[in-house]
Amino acid sequence: MNKIYHAVYETMADWETGHATAHIRNGHHHREPGRYELVTVGLTTEPVTTMGGLRVTPDVPIGSVEDAAMLILPGAALWDEGDELAPFARKARELLEAGVPVAAICGATAGLAREGVFDTRGHTSAAPAYLQMQQGYGGAEHYVEALAVTDGDLITGTPTAPVDFAREIFAKLDLYTPEVLEAWYQLFAHSDASAFETLMASSDA
Repeated sequence: MNKIYHAVYETMADWETGHATAHIRNGHHHREPGRYELVTVGLTTEPVTTMGGLRVTPDVPIGSVEDAAMLILPGAALWDEGDELAPFARKARELLEAGVPVAAICGATAGLAREGVFDTRGHTSAAPAYLQMQQGYGGAEHYVEALAVTDGDLITGTPTAPVDFAREIFAKLDLYTPEVLEAWYQLFAHSDASAFETLMASSDA
């Protein structure tokens, strides 16, 4: 159960999950390094072009997701342009019902809202009004004004806070001790130089 699936699709917002993926793969984890394998998942295995212009070839199609430790859903213009990415939202609902964590940021939260995932779970997004525009959304009472929110196995984030989103992912995956996780956050969110020493000390351990 060590595969972390990262969805990739046309118009994907590269920067929203960059902190998370870089440190899942390369961070000095307090458990064994390389504990998780990052697998890219697309609608098919045809190459896609991200919003930043990077060309990415998915490792597997959405129908082949198995033994998932987590599914990460970045934002994309496509989430707001129709239901082409709905298979990712359906898979997210299936995984959550099976007790597998799902992390969604920005436009991906709209897809989960339409799928009914937020009707019973605490969540955040770009703004409450953004989700209220989504047909099928019934979770307004569970909306939380925060940069990133974890409710059980569901992690959601606002588009302007990739560091906060990554912190919630790392905590859920138990990548770091709480002290090291806080130091990581202080360094990347607030450029706190003193936090760097804590991180360096942990990597030498």
